[in-house]
Amino acid sequence: MQALQDIRVMELSRTAPTSYAGMILGDMGAEVIKIEQPPEPDTPRIGSGWSPFGEEMRKEALFRAINRNKRSIAVNLRSQEGAKVFCELAKRADVILECFRPGVMKRLQLDYQTIQKINPRIIYASLTGYGQDGPYCELPGHDINYIAFGGALGLIGKTDEAPVVPLNLLGDYAAGSLNIVIGILIAIIAREKTGKGQYIDIAMTDGVASLLTNIASSYFKGEKIIKRGKNTFSGLFSCYSVYQTRDRKYISIGCYEPWLWSNLCKALEVEEFIPFQWIDDKQEEMISKLRSIFLSKDRDEWFDFLKNKNVCIAKVYEIDEVFSDPQLLHRNMLLEFEHATEGKVQHVGIAVKLSDTPGEVKNLSPTLGEHTQEILISLGYNENEIMTMRQARIIN
Repeated sequence: MQALQDIRVMELSRTAPTSYAGMILGDMGAEVIKIEQPPEPDTPRIGSGWSPFGEEMRKEALFRAINRNKRSIAVNLRSQEGAKVFCELAKRADVILECFRPGVMKRLQLDYQTIQKINPRIIYASLTGYGQDGPYCELPGHDINYIAFGGALGLIGKTDEAPVVPLNLLGDYAAGSLNIVIGILIAIIAREKTGKGQYIDIAMTDGVASLLTNIASSYFKGEKIIKRGKNTFSGLFSCYSVYQTRDRKYISIGCYEPWLWSNLCKALEVEEFIPFQWIDDKQEEMISKLRSIFLSKDRDEWFDFLKNKNVCIAKVYEIDEVFSDPQLLHRNMLLEFEHATEGKVQHVGIAVKLSDTPGEVKNLSPTLGEHTQEILISLGYNENEIMTMRQARIIN
């Protein structure tokens, strides 16, 4: 048994944040149907949430882990018949997960107010950059914009230099994907108590601001405003920074607690630095000395030397090193499957480990519309009706 077994999810997604949320739900046992637009001539399919189209893209689809444990139906929701298919699915669904701009689903007459009339138990979750209301709700945006307004971007980088643009992990995935999954799971629990579904409005900008809870709390108390490059966790202090090694690779040191800093200083034979962990005037000297020391050995040598000294050290990996790490392998964060025609397929593993109802990858990712006919037949459509819809380009 899986935790979300018998939970039916309709995912409308062209982008990674919603698709990643659907993947998490699917990994935990939910039945996820990915509803996608049929391919249109000369229309680019931008965004990593799409299912690849055509049998020639089978291998591409299989490796797109973000769409695993899902079935794909390609249906034009702008058509009357396509909207009808959506409503038939919604009658049987527990969750609708969508990422369109505010107002799009209402114009299609497939919004929460419409769907709840045919399914009062529906949990309808919308993920956008700025939310469904407010002065920015119609403003287009991407991760870089959400982390800017949310306050994270301005804190990342060195003092007196431009902010450093991180990968789209903060806004899209942490503030977006994870929050909408949390919202859906909370709503499922609430429905057990009330018998009713509800609407979930997740804004990635809200999520980014929420991630700054501790920093914001200090500001609200009237403490000194934290500036870029001046935060304890920004690399300003020698005890919490990144250092290059002899082989031009890097290690990360995170000796925040005094006893960990003491352990590091003893191991590196610079015990005179122990009393000065947080003294600003000593940081330049200590960082310079530690840089010189760490350049004396290769990255892996330093890790092997310090890992048994009760020191917070980790290798800074490139992506081609991550999934051969013994800890990640032990934690099953690399999954391998054997496909009949494409051979070995690898996916990132499941992060949430449950003892009694663990996650599982039951099906690899589909191509666009791979399950259209199967799903329509389950809704009661016959072969002639399906053929008519296909000829009219309502489905693919």
